[in-house]
Amino acid sequence: SAVGRGPEVPFRSEAYGISAIARGKELRLTLSALDPAAGPPAQDLVFRFGMSGSFRLCPAAELPRHAHLRFLTRESPPRALCFVDPRRFGSWRLGDAWQPERGPCVVSEYQAFRENVLKNLEDRAFDKPICEVLLNQKYFNGIGNYLRAEILYRLKIPPFEKARTVLEALKEQEQERRKKDPSLTLSKKVKLKQESPDLLELCHSVPMEVIMAEKQLLDPEHPDNYSSFKNWLRCYLVPGMSSLRDRSGRTIWFQGEPGPMAPKGEPRKAPRKKSPQLQAEPEAPSPKVTPRASKQRRRAAEKPPELEEKEVKEEQEEKEVKEEQEEKEVKEEQAVRPRKGRAGGRRTVRAAPASPEVPQSVRRSRRTSARRGTGEPGSA
Repeated sequence: SAVGRGPEVPFRSEAYGISAIARGKELRLTLSALDPAAGPPAQDLVFRFGMSGSFRLCPAAELPRHAHLRFLTRESPPRALCFVDPRRFGSWRLGDAWQPERGPCVVSEYQAFRENVLKNLEDRAFDKPICEVLLNQKYFNGIGNYLRAEILYRLKIPPFEKARTVLEALKEQEQERRKKDPSLTLSKKVKLKQESPDLLELCHSVPMEVIMAEKQLLDPEHPDNYSSFKNWLRCYLVPGMSSLRDRSGRTIWFQGEPGPMAPKGEPRKAPRKKSPQLQAEPEAPSPKVTPRASKQRRRAAEKPPELEEKEVKEEQEEKEVKEEQEEKEVKEEQAVRPRKGRAGGRRTVRAAPASPEVPQSVRRSRRTSARRGTGEPGSA
């Protein structure tokens, strides 16, 4: 598209096919001519999706907004395979190379992924909380925000526990298991993993749940149908769970204590879903009623509207008379007060009546009445 930020794709062919392979959070498309002898050489594109990137197949006449790259079909009417990215965090680049700083894929390269983590536990990256390390694509290529919440929730691991503490314990357990039964068969190993999976195993199996059930969870024909995916979630965005922002600014959802490395501040708790009866009578805190508001409500309930209107007018007139009297007394006091230096010329913003013949209690009632009439703060 005209506003797309990605590079131009130097591939021109009247008839070509598209194949794809994924590795962690990257996807590689290969464009190849149906007639290799007459067409151009194959072209590879590697995509990163950011937070909102996706592919969508739609009629060419009904392109979605933010469709930054489009592949058109030759059928009639034509359709378009579009790379859609509303927030423009995604990107594509030419060539077949994966990003060098990304580790093995948690789904397609599980054994290499597991070894890459356990042999590098001395890396300073594992000094951070486990919830932050799970987003480090050098070691956990493919794990994102909702997956880390689901994995830690299933194992009841506090999200702000130190990553090395969690993973070193896992490494020790694996070594002890091998010592106890070195002749453990593959089928028994699989059974043990299914009965009590560890964190690295869940980093593989939880994404696989989404992939295997994508027709129900993320139906490409109904991208707006989010209910099935929400029902699958056990922790992420689930009412009743707590949440905190980690040091990278991402929100982690969890249950129970956050852990010793939690940032300062109390965790926020998502409101639980209320039953229809509770929705009809919500447990909202009652508004704070000031004495003045309470008095007005009682008056409104006890007196007819005509009488109430009459009293309001009388109070208004009384207030205006008292304000004039108070202003007059202030001016008289300013006129007789001696001026001393520069301060003598300053205007007095507020002064209490100084006439000795007026009792103090009367002066106080005048000020209170004036505030009630003008609606100053503190009148309630």
